[in-house]
Parts: sequence; structure tokens; C-alpha cells
Amino acid sequence: MPHSSGLSRFCNKIILKINSMKKMKELKRKNISKKPRKTLHPAHKGKRKTGIKKKQFTTFKFFELPRIVWRVLKYVILFFAAVFIFFCVLLISYSVTSIDKKNITVLVDIPTGSSFLKVTEILNGAGLVNSRFFFYSLAITKRATRNIRAGEYEFNTSLTPAAVIDKLIRGEIKTYLVTIPEDFSMKEITARLEYFKLIDNETFFELAQDESFLVSLGIMSDSIEGYLFPDTYIFNRSMSTRQIMKIMVSQFWKKVTPEMVKRAEELGFNINQFVTFASIVGKESGADTEKPLISAVFHNRLKKKMRLQSDPTAVYDLDNFEGKVLRRHLKRNSPYNTYIIKGLPPGPIANPGLTSLNAALYPAPVKYLYFVSKKDGTHFFSDSLDMHNQAINRYRVIK
Repeated sequence: MPHSSGLSRFCNKIILKINSMKKMKELKRKNISKKPRKTLHPAHKGKRKTGIKKKQFTTFKFFELPRIVWRVLKYVILFFAAVFIFFCVLLISYSVTSIDKKNITVLVDIPTGSSFLKVTEILNGAGLVNSRFFFYSLAITKRATRNIRAGEYEFNTSLTPAAVIDKLIRGEIKTYLVTIPEDFSMKEITARLEYFKLIDNETFFELAQDESFLVSLGIMSDSIEGYLFPDTYIFNRSMSTRQIMKIMVSQFWKKVTPEMVKRAEELGFNINQFVTFASIVGKESGADTEKPLISAVFHNRLKKKMRLQSDPTAVYDLDNFEGKVLRRHLKRNSPYNTYIIKGLPPGPIANPGLTSLNAALYPAPVKYLYFVSKKDGTHFFSDSLDMHNQAINRYRVIK
């Protein structure tokens, strides 16, 4: 059949083409595999060998050398780690070991602005540092080199170095509990503060009459006398004389209330006259229970335009006065002597406490005009001169 023979011829052609294509591919593969290698010129052979050496050297440089360095570094790190651990053990041992077993108390003064090296020298001089190196190292670990408060410190040699540094960091300076009794004069207060070495005497008296300083404290008087409130204070030697005076005057203004000032004005007193009156009451009194009676005597005398005739005023401005008030003292020409002047003296003669201040504001409702000491801390009161003279003859306190 013509159609079937034509189809078979067509199929045979396709098969032949496929086979020829396969053969072509195989020939190409064979040609590639049989392609000759390039031969190096003799002049280039040395270069190839040199290249091989360079590659070998490079391999050694970047892989072998770091291994050696790492081994060295490892031993170095281990060495320093061992040294550090050993140092830490020594430092811990140093920090928890007492300075010594003598149990001695040592006072150390750290001046304002001292560097930690200077502080270490001061402590070393006081026998509180056994090793400057370890002490300073311990201070660095505690971040103490810039946190030291100036002042006077009290240490015991039984303390450990760590406890010493902690005390410095906390600023636990030595404090002094100072009690100023009621009705002490400025001179008596100064003597007590000087006893504890808390003030400079000359500076104190200069400031006591410094007008600008007094005004800054709210004092409208020629002196700070009367405004140094008697109380128990906690002072330290890092405080200046000025600071201590400010603290005492500040306490006065805390205790003297606006109501007290108003009451004083009702009695016809300004603040300075009120304090002056109270200071006289305080100095004349031997017992707090008698203060309202003594206050009544002075109020009654002022109302009758009589001189106050208070013995303490006659000797107030005498230097270093001690002992009894004598007749000759009563005749002294002094602006404070109420035997000579009329009314109140120019300022307080002492520093009254609350009992004296309140007695000045609220006198007892009596008509007494005189009193005389009975030599037992109390007084005999009378409302006539005859009774008063009889009491003087009986107790004979003025000679």
C-alpha cells in the first residue's frame, strides 16, 4: 500500500536523525577529553615551584602561627588569672583582719579637701594602716577614693580595714552631745563649747557683735546674747563657729512662737525687750517654780516706775566675775546696772529657756515688789519695803 510505505520511510528518517545526533554528541565528548594539556615553558617551571612554596608559607602563616600564639596567650592568661586569684585571697584576708589586738581608740582629723592618698597618710600616721597598697586597693574596690567626708573620726584598732573604710564612706564623724543649761550667759556658753574644742573663741565674740551676721539671723540687737537657745545639741568639729551659732539661734526661733511674740507686744515689749526681761527673770531664779513670782515682782516694779534693782545686772559686764554681788557692785556706773538705770537694760544678760520666757509672759497674780534669797535656792517675797528690810537682816546676803 502506498500510504503505509510512505509512513515507514518517514519514521526511518526520524530515527536516522536521532542516531546521528547521538553520534555527534559522543564525538564532542571524545574530543574534549583528548584535548592536549598546555606544557609549561622551562622558564615558567621555577615560577610554579615558587608559587607552590608561597602557598605553603601562606598556609603556615595564617594557620600554624595563630595556634602557637594562642598557646602562649593561654598560658599568659592562666598566669595572670592565678596571680589575680592569689591577690584577691590576700586582699580579702587583709580586709577582715583586725588592725591589731591592742584595742586602742584613736582620734583622726580629716581636713576638708583632702585627697584619698592624703587620708591614707593620715591614717597610716595614726597606726591604722598596716599596708598602704592593700588599703588603697580595698578602697578602690569599695569606690571610696572620692567619697570621704571631712571631719574628726574615732577609730578603734580592733576594727578591720574594711570597717575603717566603711566608716569613712558613711561619714561617721565623731559627734559631741552638748547641753546648754537654761539661763546661761554667752560667756558661759562659750566656755562650754570651748571645752569640747568646737569653736574659736575670738571668732565667736566677733560674730556675736557683727551687725550683718545678727541681721541675717533675724536679731535686732547689738549682741547675740539672749538668742543662743539653751538645749541639748549634737555638734561635731567639722562645724564652723558660725554654723554652731546659727544652729542655736535657729532653735530659738523654733521655740519662740508667733503667739509668744504677740503676747509680749500686749505687755508692751518688743522682741528684744521681751528676751531681756526673761533673761533677768532667769538669772534671778534658783528654782523654776519661783520664776512666775519673780516675773511678777519686776512687772509690778515697772508699772510703778521703780528701778528693777536686779543684782545680776550690776555685774553682767564685768570680766570674769565670780562670787557674791557686793554693795560696791550695786553702785557701778554701767548701762546694764538696774540699780542705776531706769527700766530694762539695753539687751539680755543671759540666754533664757522656755520656763523663763513663759514666766516673763505670764507672771503670777501677786503684788510683790521685793524678794531676797533665803540661801537655799528659794526667795522670800514681800510687798513692802519694811518687810523686805527685815528679810535682808534675817538672811544678810548683801555685804
